[in-house]
Amino acid sequence: MKNLDWSGLSFGYVPTDYNVRCYYRNGKWGEIEISSDEYLKLHMAATCLHYGQEAFEGLKAYRCPDGKVRLFRAEENAARLQQTCRGIVMPEVPTDLFIEMAEKVVRLNQAYIPPYESGASLYLRPLLIGTSANVGVKPSKEYLFLIFATPVGPYFKGGFVSNPYVIERRFDRAAPLGTGKYKVGGNYAASLKANKLAHEKGYVSEFYLDSKEKKYVDECGAANFFGIKNNTYVTPKSSSILPSITNKSLMQIAEDLGMKVECRPILEEELDTFEEAGACGTAAVISPISHLDDIETGKVYSYGDKPGAWSTKLYETLRGIQYGTVADKHGWTRVVID
Repeated sequence: MKNLDWSGLSFGYVPTDYNVRCYYRNGKWGEIEISSDEYLKLHMAATCLHYGQEAFEGLKAYRCPDGKVRLFRAEENAARLQQTCRGIVMPEVPTDLFIEMAEKVVRLNQAYIPPYESGASLYLRPLLIGTSANVGVKPSKEYLFLIFATPVGPYFKGGFVSNPYVIERRFDRAAPLGTGKYKVGGNYAASLKANKLAHEKGYVSEFYLDSKEKKYVDECGAANFFGIKNNTYVTPKSSSILPSITNKSLMQIAEDLGMKVECRPILEEELDTFEEAGACGTAAVISPISHLDDIETGKVYSYGDKPGAWSTKLYETLRGIQYGTVADKHGWTRVVID
């Protein structure tokens, strides 16, 4: 194991020894290649640079107290990437290829997997890009799929603590019939300005309403939203929201814990009725919302300065499954290093 300040890691990039790559040429995927190079050689007219033919995923490997290293729901990441590929006309990465490359990059970089007690994990970033030189707007003929790994700490400073968010009406993250449900870089580029303004005002992130009517809850920056009331876990249903694997897992855990689960449109005014609220995603797992400010109307939705009881239970259960300390009855984890 490398001599790093594991407990002091932020959610950022730390160089590791290897990444794995696979090229799509002549209508088929090639052999997996191992590389120690952090850089790519790309044609200046590559479709990923000019026409946004780029998709990525994010998942984590965990060093567990039983000494094993586990990956969490990698098949779901493969399926979501395949959905994105269909949406922006790229060849689908087969699930078995995705899993093989994910496991390989973990084993190759096992010296960078943080210890269990540190609160950090090994983050995997699968990336698919179009590499053919095109000047006209059309899909690439050749592609590169790669996965790199980097050890990361909590996404938000302090880890599992309540944070303030702000409703941003001047910007849209994605349109209802656009690319919001796909994990492509353009969605994140569209959020950078709003995110910067939110940070300048002291909030951890911006909060979006739907782009069509500005009436319904959309996303918490780059994460899904959930609210809890009356023993019910409620999360928005929308064609512009990225389907979060963490949110999908939390919905199942909520049912397992005896809660009701509702995935449906949420009007902004319903935000006032939730007892707890939070953002969820791979990076942060759960980021409880302390208060949500609607600066335009002056309305403040308050949920408490500390994580609520249900949010805490959901967080601890999900983390327990990921670290192998809670029974994985749904078969979500796979042991990569025994």
